[in-house]
Amino acid sequence: MELKKLIFEEAAKIDEVMRLDLDELAAELDPLLIEILNYGLFSGGKRIRPFLTTSAGRLCGCTDEGIYRLATSFEYLHAATLIHDDIIDNASERRGAASVVSQYGLAEAILAGDFLHAHSMQLVSRIGGPQALTAFCRATMAIVDGEFRQLRNAAGFEQSETEYFTVVKGKTALLIGAACEIGGMYGGGDDGICSALQIFGINLGCAFQIIDDLLDYQGNSDKTGKATGNDLAEGKMTLPVIIALQRADEQDRQALLAIFADPEARARSLADVFGLIKRYQGFSSAREKAEELIDKALAALPVMESQDALKERVILKDLCTYVLNRDK
Repeated sequence: MELKKLIFEEAAKIDEVMRLDLDELAAELDPLLIEILNYGLFSGGKRIRPFLTTSAGRLCGCTDEGIYRLATSFEYLHAATLIHDDIIDNASERRGAASVVSQYGLAEAILAGDFLHAHSMQLVSRIGGPQALTAFCRATMAIVDGEFRQLRNAAGFEQSETEYFTVVKGKTALLIGAACEIGGMYGGGDDGICSALQIFGINLGCAFQIIDDLLDYQGNSDKTGKATGNDLAEGKMTLPVIIALQRADEQDRQALLAIFADPEARARSLADVFGLIKRYQGFSSAREKAEELIDKALAALPVMESQDALKERVILKDLCTYVLNRDK
């Protein structure tokens, strides 16, 4: 089956499980909370994290449909982080629609994100058990630490590649790693296999973020659902910019830094910044780094003997190609 079709079908299953879950919760929760949860959860998204959980579980022999319930915990937590990110970034839009904070208000958005965080932990504890919950909480704490590091880095524009990847691992990659690891745990994988799945997910997650960085400058906003140059407008030092700053001569380096230090300049200088990044191979080198990370992910992917496991391994390999070639 074509990967995009499979991702779509699996996303529909995850959505169905989440809708049933919210229907059950509606009997005991405030109607406004349920409304906000529906708004925040079903406004788009590819459901890649739960897809990885179910695929990793099947790789390890899982045939239990209950893994979909476990997988929703990763979408709930991801949605919580997006709601809180939009508060931190003062973002009025998310995926082409009003953000939760813009639509419902600050207090409501904070509380809805808090609920999703708590509910995701409850599901992992109930379905995955203590070991899975430990891995899930480790990834959750890393998200918060990554956000703090990003806030600190935003105060200056001298970020190194090492600092960049520390933030990316915390905010993005460790949760993707946990989605793979916990799926493997649920499927009965041993410690070695689950650790390998975590490494696969972390490298895939870092590559995913780099492609996001590239799409922000090179993507089609009609496909991505985000305005081109949004990272520049927010003053985010993504990998293509960091590489360009490392390689630029002093005049171009100072020109780039001056643009990033001035919000008004950032708003009008997309073409100039794009040109400088391209001049110093920031885009091509970032792409090469993403490809290296995908190679590391594939090298970590466990080799299993059953036909079902071989099928899931092919799916995960295809997903790596999809991540590198995605346009949204």
